[in-house]
Amino acid sequence: MNRHYARSLLSKSVLATVVLGAGLGSAVSLASSHREAPFITEVPKVDGTDFYMFRSYELGREDTVTLIANYLPLQDAYGGPNYFDLDGNAIYEIHVDNTGNAEEDITFRFKLTDVKQDLQLTIGDNGDTRQVSVPLKNIGGIGPAADQTDAVQTRQTYEVSVIRGDRRTGTTETVMNAFDQSATFNKPVDNIGNKSFSDYEAYANDHIYDAIIPGCNGTARVFVGQRKEAFAVNLGEIFDLVNTNPLGGRNAERNDLADKNVTSLALEVPTSCLTGTAANSNNQKVIGAWTTASLRQARVLNPQPTADGKGASIQGGAYTQVSRLGMPLVNEVVIGLKDKDAFNASEPKDDGQFATYVTHPTLPELLEILFAGTAVAPNQFPRSDLVTAFLTGVPAVNQPEGVVASEMLRLNPEIEVTQPGFQNDLGVLGSDNAGFPNGRRPIDDVVDVSLRVAMGALIADQNVAPNNEAPFTDGVQVDPSSLQSTFPYLSTPLPGAPN
Repeated sequence: MNRHYARSLLSKSVLATVVLGAGLGSAVSLASSHREAPFITEVPKVDGTDFYMFRSYELGREDTVTLIANYLPLQDAYGGPNYFDLDGNAIYEIHVDNTGNAEEDITFRFKLTDVKQDLQLTIGDNGDTRQVSVPLKNIGGIGPAADQTDAVQTRQTYEVSVIRGDRRTGTTETVMNAFDQSATFNKPVDNIGNKSFSDYEAYANDHIYDAIIPGCNGTARVFVGQRKEAFAVNLGEIFDLVNTNPLGGRNAERNDLADKNVTSLALEVPTSCLTGTAANSNNQKVIGAWTTASLRQARVLNPQPTADGKGASIQGGAYTQVSRLGMPLVNEVVIGLKDKDAFNASEPKDDGQFATYVTHPTLPELLEILFAGTAVAPNQFPRSDLVTAFLTGVPAVNQPEGVVASEMLRLNPEIEVTQPGFQNDLGVLGSDNAGFPNGRRPIDDVVDVSLRVAMGALIADQNVAPNNEAPFTDGVQVDPSSLQSTFPYLSTPLPGAPN
């Protein structure tokens, strides 16, 4: 983007005035949130990787908001025999702040349950036959209908609750399947391969459910299951001291996540069910949201797991938050190593304790060291260009009046959607106000946008920010053809055995 175009865009839109600075993660992040904190590496099933929130752009669904929380990173499709079930002892949550006070007003809680059957084969002859349990996840074809699971040894179902008020003490109600009024939804088995599934896409689509959310007008939709990883980044090179050309081509590097899957918790909710009193200076509604995962406080290892169902551990006690994600990858490359576990356990209302990581960010200084003469960090402290929008949202767009400063993804759902094929992956920087940092769509290249703002794209004075015009990039873009234009938007996961 040249300077004239950037200035023109800034003059046309208040959103563009602060563009990328809309979030701590967006301002300085380099990837989605994979294995970002010491403790979370020990419990990958509750590792939140990406959070998307956008006004739905599927035709006829524009009066809804889609929220997608991804967990369990870096899934190799061939990861049998157990594959990638989520943790039945955990709770996974999407929190919505619709009053601007940095506290959840609505929480959608997902709770997984393991469903097991002991599939056996008759082994032996000559009067010595025995029923012997098989070692594989399945012993025959699965689907394409969701209820065709006779050949599956282990699978998962889930329940969804809506909690209004505090996540632990508020009013809890059950989200119901609109078809049969049941409280249980089926999670599709992961994409084992093309012999186990004759048509995995049809099978997965049969797990998209119309849902009734108590207290909401209109029908929601829900899907929980494996998807193809949508995020694009040359992850290995980034963490090898940013071993890339930061001024190279935008699609010049290898996407390290191109052959990975992820597990998505996707909700499509009528907009009127999410909005509250929070509104910007133009009286347009604004919602903020973030995701968490929590585990029981206590875990005791069972020294003698037995065949009668007693597992390898027993868990109990209150739920304790171990993962948090709003803007992309705040914890991975913004929060100092010593505070990463603390950030994962924190809530937005307490974000003042991490303010120094925003006002005095280390990433620009590291880039200056690594690319001497090419990257020059802005010489402005505190970094007000990042702080204002990151902690409060963009004035007149997604900043609620009277907002309490806090880190989360914020969305103005009254901004018109941009249809697939016309979406610009630079979001607001590309003159597409329906994209990042006004929420986040799967196509949005938050890495490139973030790099540019981190290096001073919003600071007009080149004496303060010598690189404010530089088109920084990690060299990887999201491939639009790898995404769907309908719910749940992320594409069919890669099969473990494609032949």
